[in-house]
Amino acid sequence: MSRAALLVLADGRFPAGGHAHSGGAEAAVKARRITGAQSLESFCRGRLHTAGLVSAALAAAAVLGADPGGLDAAADARTPSPALRVAARKLGRQLMRAARATWPSAELDAVAAKFPKGAHQPVVLGLAARAAGLEALDAAYCAAYESVSGPASATVRLLSLDPFDATAVLARLAPELDRVADQAVEAARRVIDEGTDALPSASAPLLETGAEAHAAWPVRLFAS
Repeated sequence: MSRAALLVLADGRFPAGGHAHSGGAEAAVKARRITGAQSLESFCRGRLHTAGLVSAALAAAAVLGADPGGLDAAADARTPSPALRVAARKLGRQLMRAARATWPSAELDAVAAKFPKGAHQPVVLGLAARAAGLEALDAAYCAAYESVSGPASATVRLLSLDPFDATAVLARLAPELDRVADQAVEAARRVIDEGTDALPSASAPLLETGAEAHAAWPVRLFAS
């Protein structure tokens, strides 16, 4: 295993399409649920412990060898918003293209053929980590970090928030990110024996309703 591969996978410059998505921050800014660093931290904390936890567990389970089709169906069941499901699959398709070019793998090829419109992004993330020789905890960290780094970066553009303040938010969330990654791996290990019902199903209704409203906007800075 090369732990340095995690830096490549988690790098914001990895061409996986995440820069075009705000993780719900754009809708939250318009609704004035994010107005500055303090409210950004609250938003990111909520996202980390809900969507972030679910994504991290899905990614970790994929690394451990759980069936990608079953994981994709489980991701669908945990994503009530059609707009978020579409976004997750678009991101999954783009990540798959980048992963196959970076870490060629017969497993990635097979999943790409099975899901021509894209599997859910966290599932593909786990498969990419597996192809890169990473461990379940690595994938969980990557997914959990993405769940908060995307909104933090987007808010810099949306509110002209000081980048130093946005980065400080991520640093303050680091201990909680550690805990979420550990919880995700614990759940992923249970999936192998118990099936996908062992995955967390933490919900964030405001993210779901916000995504549906955001999808209908005629002008948007971000895709989701």
